[in-house]
Parts: sequence; structure tokens; C-alpha cells
Amino acid sequence: MGEEKQGKPSQKNWQQRPWFWPAVYSGIALAIIALIISYNALIERQEEQLMEETAVPEQTLVETAARQETMKYPFKETYLDKVTVLQDFYDMSADAETRENALLVFKQTFSTSTGISLAINSEPFEVVAAMSGEVAEIKVDEFTGNSITINHTNGMQTRYSSVADVLVKEGDYVGQGEQIATSAQNEWNPSAGIHLHFEVLEEGTPVNPRNLLAF
Repeated sequence: MGEEKQGKPSQKNWQQRPWFWPAVYSGIALAIIALIISYNALIERQEEQLMEETAVPEQTLVETAARQETMKYPFKETYLDKVTVLQDFYDMSADAETRENALLVFKQTFSTSTGISLAINSEPFEVVAAMSGEVAEIKVDEFTGNSITINHTNGMQTRYSSVADVLVKEGDYVGQGEQIATSAQNEWNPSAGIHLHFEVLEEGTPVNPRNLLAF
């Protein structure tokens, strides 16, 4: 009898082993799964990076929305039918009656109104922000009445005078329609009783609120 060949099993012998092909298939499946996981992870990282690059800061969104606001009344709109304009903004181009109604008198001294004075049946009412903005200044003065000045992103300012029970402080951000105080009376303009003196300023110059709001 001839001598038997010894050494490593041939490739054919390996392939004939019962575990060979299942092992090959399992290896291929694991490689495919690894590729899929890596691909998904790469896509997720790219999406996160894209979202970070295109995300708009919340403050920017707020400021953009504020710039698009239209001025509203400095009181709740449900009171519109009850509101009385006690004194007008002094406008040189207005008729004589309107100009006269815009003169303020204190101890026989005349001054012109830089806003409009509003009242509701001589009763206190909620004073709200006519537009969103940042509280720039709060003045406490029992004689002339407390006042709140708000800066707006469109460059305007609104001022709310003859108020009490102030609910905000300097530096606060207030949303349009948010209550900031309550109307009150003051010693400087006692004939107006309980009222709100509302002013609008553009670049520091008072403008007629009636041009922006329909009364």
C-alpha cells in the first residue's frame, strides 16, 4: 500500500465541513449590518450638523416676530367700546377744538399733550403693552403719576403714564397684550380722574397715537 499524504486539509475539504458555509454567511451578514449602522450614524451626524448650521436662535425669532407686529391698543380690546379719549395729542395741523382739547392746565399754566389720555368710566383698567419689547425705564412719581417706557425692535418707544400697581421692572421683556400696570389718577392732572396717558415716540419724538390706532 502506498503512503498516505499528510498535511493541511485542502480548500475542498474545508468547504465540506458542515459549519463552513454557515460561518461564511454569518460573516457576510455581520459585515452588511456593520455597514448599515455606520451609514446611518454618518447620516445622523450630517443631519445634526446641518440643523446646527441652519438653526435660528430663539431670540432672533422673537425679535423678527416683534418687528412684524402691528401696534395694538394699550388696553384689552374688549374695552374698546367703553374707552373715552379725554385729551388728544397736540397737533398744530389739527382743528381748533382738537388743539384746545390737547392743552393741559395746571395752576393756570398751559402745556401741550404729547400723547392721548384714555379713561373707562372713571374706573381703573388693565394697562397692556401695545407692542412687544423691553422695559427701558420706570419712573415712580406720585405727583405726575408713575410711568413705564418700553423699547421696541422697530425703533419705536411706547410710554404709559398715570399708572399704579406696576407689574414689570426695567430690563424685563414683555409680550404684546401683556398687562404691565393699572390706570390711576395723579395730582398734576386731577380733572382727568383715573386714566392712562399713552405716548408713542419715533426716534425720541412724540407722534400722534391716533395715526397708528383707530379710536
